[in-house]
Amino acid sequence: IEYKVNGKTVKRNISYIPIRYIIATLISIIEVLLVIGTVVALCYFVPIFYLGACVVQIYCVLSIIASNDNPDYKIPWLLFVLILPIVGFMLYFLFYSRKLKKKYLKRLKYLYNQGYEKDDTQLIERLDEENPEAGSLAKMLIKISGAHMYNDTKQQYFSSGEQMHQAMLNDLKNAQKFIFMEYFIIEEGEFWGSILDILKEKAKSGVEVKIVYDDIGCMKTLPGAYHKKLKKYGIEATPFSRLKGNADSEFNNRNHRKITVIDGVIGYTGGVNIADEYINKTVRFGHWKDCGIRLEGEAVKELTKLFVIDFWLNVKKIEEVKSDIYPKYIKNDNVGGYLIPFGDGPKPIYNRYVGKSVINSMLSTANKYAYIMTPYLIIDSDLCQAIEDASLRGVDVRIIVPHVPDKKIVFSMTKTFYERLMISGVKIYEYTPGFIHAKAYLVDDMYAMLGTINLDYRSLVHHFENGVWMYNTESIKDIKQDFEDTLDKSEKVTLDCNKVGVFKRIFRSIVKIFAPLM
Repeated sequence: IEYKVNGKTVKRNISYIPIRYIIATLISIIEVLLVIGTVVALCYFVPIFYLGACVVQIYCVLSIIASNDNPDYKIPWLLFVLILPIVGFMLYFLFYSRKLKKKYLKRLKYLYNQGYEKDDTQLIERLDEENPEAGSLAKMLIKISGAHMYNDTKQQYFSSGEQMHQAMLNDLKNAQKFIFMEYFIIEEGEFWGSILDILKEKAKSGVEVKIVYDDIGCMKTLPGAYHKKLKKYGIEATPFSRLKGNADSEFNNRNHRKITVIDGVIGYTGGVNIADEYINKTVRFGHWKDCGIRLEGEAVKELTKLFVIDFWLNVKKIEEVKSDIYPKYIKNDNVGGYLIPFGDGPKPIYNRYVGKSVINSMLSTANKYAYIMTPYLIIDSDLCQAIEDASLRGVDVRIIVPHVPDKKIVFSMTKTFYERLMISGVKIYEYTPGFIHAKAYLVDDMYAMLGTINLDYRSLVHHFENGVWMYNTESIKDIKQDFEDTLDKSEKVTLDCNKVGVFKRIFRSIVKIFAPLM
C-alpha cells in the first residue's frame, strides 16, 4: 500500500494475518456470543432465571465498586454492566480480571524458587546514608517487584534503535554459552535477519538459544508456527500466551517486554522491538525515535530471571532451570550509582502497578525538573495529578510525544490530556520529524527509568512490562543530553493548537471514558 507522511509518499508491504489467528479470533467471538445468547434466552423463557440474572447484575455492580481497582478502570465496566443488562455482566465475568490456571500458579512458584538469592541490606543501608529519599524509593520498588538492587553494573545508553542494533550484533557474535531474547514484536526483515544469521551459527556451535515472542504482537509479522521453523535451526522458541480462542484475558495481558541476555552478563532492554522501522530501514510514521540501554554486570540477573519465567510459563513441559544462567561477575568498583531492573505485569502475578508506582515516586521527589518521553499519554487521575502537582510545585515538567501518530484514535486520546496538564504549567512537545517510541523518565539529574513502560493503560495496567530504575548512574548524563537534543527537534504545543470543534470534543470525551479498556 501507499500512504503519505509529511507530504512524502511511502510504500509498505502488508503481511497477511495467518489463518490460525483468524480461526482463534472467530472461536472467541462465537464462544462469547453463545454464552451471552444462552443466558439471554434463559432469561427470556425462564422468568426465575431472569430474577437470578438481576441479582447477579447487582452483585457485579457491588463487586466493581468495592474492588481495589483504580476508579478510572471501574467507570467503563460499571457503564457496561448498567447500560447492557445481562450482556454487560457476562462481559464482566469473561474479561474483567486475569484468570491463571493452577498449573501456571504452580509453575510460577517453582520458577521463583529456582531464581537466585541476593541480600540487598548493605546496599540499601549505603543508599539510605547517601540519600534517604532515594533509599525509600528503592525499598518500595524492591518490595513490590521482587527485584534486587545493584551498584556494580556498567551501562551504555542508546539514543536510537540504529545504535542499539549495531551493539547487539557485536555482543551476539561473542556469545559463548547462551542467548535469551524476548520481544513483543519480531518481524522478518533486515534487523531480524541480521540477528537470525548469528543465532543460527551460534546454535550450530552449541550455544543455547531461546526466544519468546508475543503471539498477538507478532500476528502480522511472523508466520503462525514460526517457533517450529526456528526449531529446525536448533533455536528453542515459544509464542507468549498463544492465542487459542479462549474467551478470557488472553487478548489483554500481552507480553510487551523487550529483553536480550547474553551469557548472563550482558543485557539489553528499552523500547526497541526487532523490526525494521525501529532502525529506520522502513519508514512508517516519519523518523522513528527510540532508545535503549545495555547493561553489563550483576544486574543482568534480573533480566535473566524475567526471561526464564516467561519462557517456561509458555512451553508444554517445564525443565529444571540451570544454575549457570546466573554466573558470578567480577565486581567493577569504578561503576557508580545504583540500579534496579524490574518486571511489571497484571494481577495476580504483580499485586501492585509497579511502573506506575515508580513514575509517581519519581515525580514526587522532583525539585528542579521532570522530563518524560512517551508514545502515548493516556493516564488515570492519580498519575495525571502527580504530574500536575510536580508542575505546581515549580518543577519544570516537559513531556515529549509524537507529532506523527501510529494510531489516530489513541493520538486523539493523548490530546485530551493536553489542556488539563498545560493549565497546570506542564510543557508538552510533539516530535516533529515523526514518531516517538522511546519510554524514558528523568528527574533532577539523579533519577531515571528506561524500559518498555508507556504512559497508557495497556502498559500501566494490562501488559507484562520491564524497566530499569537508576539513581546517580553514569548513563544519566547521556539520557539528559538525548532529551535536550529531542526537545530541539520538537514543537511546543499551545492551548490554541489544541482547540477542536464540538463533534471532535464529544468524540474525544467518549473515547476517554473507555480508554482503560483499549
